[in-house]
Amino acid sequence: MQLLYPKNFSDYELLDCGDFEKLERFGKLITIRPEPQAVWEKQWSNAEWEKHAHVKFVPRSSSSGDWKKLKSVADQWKINYRLSKDAELTFRLGLTSFKHVGIFPEQAVNWDAIYSFLKPKKNPKFLNLFAYTGGSSIAARAAGADVTHVDSIKQVVTWANENMVNSKLDNIRWMVDDALKFAKKEIRRGNKYQGIILDPPAFGHGPNGEKWKLEDNILEMMDSVLQLLDTDEHLLILNAYSLGFSALVAENLLKPYSVKHNSELSIGELYIPAKSGVKLPLGVWGRLTKGA
Repeated sequence: MQLLYPKNFSDYELLDCGDFEKLERFGKLITIRPEPQAVWEKQWSNAEWEKHAHVKFVPRSSSSGDWKKLKSVADQWKINYRLSKDAELTFRLGLTSFKHVGIFPEQAVNWDAIYSFLKPKKNPKFLNLFAYTGGSSIAARAAGADVTHVDSIKQVVTWANENMVNSKLDNIRWMVDDALKFAKKEIRRGNKYQGIILDPPAFGHGPNGEKWKLEDNILEMMDSVLQLLDTDEHLLILNAYSLGFSALVAENLLKPYSVKHNSELSIGELYIPAKSGVKLPLGVWGRLTKGA
């Protein structure tokens, strides 16, 4: 079991978290957002939080809310993440009504793994399912991969395309589709991928109203995805942010494939250490690696 966190993300910092909130710096802008895992007390005082923060998200419901501006700031801005001395990703961030700003910074751990695995390969194919604003997609493209990016929300795919352009990259294949349906279509087409990542939500909907529930659909999803994996060389990353979802679940889902195809299996948690000293858990992961 490995605990991983992004170590070289200079444009991001978790300052403190607690009382179901987190205080984060994205570039020069500091936000206060809800965080259901932060069940402990804040390490810094409320006065310190208010002094640092530029904006605070105020929920209206479980799925939406408004940003309260504590200082005068723009609604959109950019940050960078350096993969290597030759590759830098640029993300356009924004204050959305869903509390997100357009990036999950703990995923930088996966971007590094994807880039390092794919970079030495010759014309590798990479598939990103539940792909959001495309951090893993553009990391794979920066490594020279033929990339397919799948998400069910058209506006999010458009955002990912903007991040690709901002990162001075091109030619990612954009698909607005239900991830499970797309995977099944790829099986029928006989396609194989050397790299696959999927970061499924606890709950979600496809573009045509398809319902996704992690516990109900993950077994079928993994069965389909594993059929798309190149058996000779591959990196598969399963990431899941869901309260109560154990890394051992990822291990049990991936172990049969690991045994059958002599693939290295590793599992663990993602987290981010706060400047205040606490550690915020941000999901579990499992990886299959062969031919690294």
